Amino acid sequence: MAKMNTADIGFEREIWKAADKMRGNIDASEYKSVVLGLIFLKYISDMFETKYRQLVAEGEGFEEDKDEYTAENIFYVPTEARWERIAAEAHTPEIGLVIDNAMRAIEKENKRLKDILPKNFSRPELDKRRLGEVVDLFTNIEMHKHGDSKDILGRAYEYCLSRFAEAEGKLAGEFYTPACIVKTLVNVLQPYKGRVYDPCCGSGGMFVQSARFILNHSSNINNISVYGQDSNPTTWKMAQMNLAIRGIEADLGPYNADTFFNDCHPTLKADFVMANPPFNLSDWGADKLAGDVRWKYGTPPNGNANFAWIQHIIHHLAPTGRAGVVLANGSLSSQSGGEGEIRRKLVEADLVDCIVAMPPQLFYTTQIPVSIWFFNKDKKQKGKTLFIDARNLGTMVTRKWRELTDRDSSDPAQRGDIQRIADTYNAYVGGTLIKEKGFCAVVSTEEIAKQDFILTPGRYVGIAEQEQDTEPFDEKMNRLTSELSGLFEQSHVLESEIREQLKNIGYKM
Repeated sequence: MAKMNTADIGFEREIWKAADKMRGNIDASEYKSVVLGLIFLKYISDMFETKYRQLVAEGEGFEEDKDEYTAENIFYVPTEARWERIAAEAHTPEIGLVIDNAMRAIEKENKRLKDILPKNFSRPELDKRRLGEVVDLFTNIEMHKHGDSKDILGRAYEYCLSRFAEAEGKLAGEFYTPACIVKTLVNVLQPYKGRVYDPCCGSGGMFVQSARFILNHSSNINNISVYGQDSNPTTWKMAQMNLAIRGIEADLGPYNADTFFNDCHPTLKADFVMANPPFNLSDWGADKLAGDVRWKYGTPPNGNANFAWIQHIIHHLAPTGRAGVVLANGSLSSQSGGEGEIRRKLVEADLVDCIVAMPPQLFYTTQIPVSIWFFNKDKKQKGKTLFIDARNLGTMVTRKWRELTDRDSSDPAQRGDIQRIADTYNAYVGGTLIKEKGFCAVVSTEEIAKQDFILTPGRYVGIAEQEQDTEPFDEKMNRLTSELSGLFEQSHVLESEIREQLKNIGYKM
């Protein structure tokens, strides 16, 4: 199998392997808060300790002044919650209670973390001896070998999120979007500055990748403002921790909330929206939102929320805003419940900028084929839509899971799948794209209308040209029969050897 592209170095695996020993009888859905909470606690403790030592060295006596920490966006950690105290209690029966009390003390001192941190370490099901071993592992991390604590613990957090998604299967869709899909959204949209919004943010992966993209391109993370929300209380808390461990300031609303019924950002007009809504969500409450201002292009059916998500997102776009949305492929062609009519109006309003059909097996959570819709309120190519058929891209990293390659090489031949999609989009925007049969095509609204506004990329990109077979038929048959004859001879030799070996141990055939 090919090597994974996601964060998968020895340290992350070491953390996961050690932490996984603690599970016992705890379900993965509950256990992830234990592992991720411990990583978070170590992170904020390290950040505090670094600043604490700096203040001690300055000799002004401000090392216990809370304002010195909050002024630099560092969480203040009270004495009883500092890692040295936790490390000292690692091999006592009370270690679980010590960690729970540390979480409570940190929440009390930092309003941003109120009611967010997990406090389930003292539960009887959690093996305290193994919990102590994991505390030891964290205590003895040699940071200089892996990078600074913020980077290494952030990677560990992300890696563990992906492993929990794998372990939880279908249940994981609420909180985790595979990194290669998020990177595709980010590389196409390139959110360098402005307001970035995710109405179903899960554990915050869209924001983390956006920040990483900005830093990788030598820009300032403070140039973006982050907004989001999520309806699941556990997932919402995970997002808060995930963003805090990355140093990302975010407004995820005052609490978890249903985006359709309790929009935490009703007046927001975002420059970028990135979302992976729940696929084909049914019975989402359409009857209670009849006439909603968001349904500008038609009332979405109660049996499927796909076009409710689309219209909610478009409603929140700024006049020049752009969005990338992951949706089940059914949304490209469905005519039920008025979906075909909504799709027609979206195309005629010149909002659909690009459709990318994605490869299968990208998700841990579902085998449903998906596409990415890119919307643009101020398209550079008016009256046109780019279609990309990326179904043949990607590399199998396990027997069940595929991943798009990620190589930002200066050599065009060496660029990864993610970069190929982004490069294709950029060429389309620049008006230089040449149609590639079987992969991409730029299509006018008139041509889409002829296809009844069905947006399946395969309809427009065609079939890739097959390499012509120039070998004459007789020559090919002679070559193949000769090869087959050689294989038959080899099989007879192997058969004789097997018979002889069986004979030597007393068996005859």
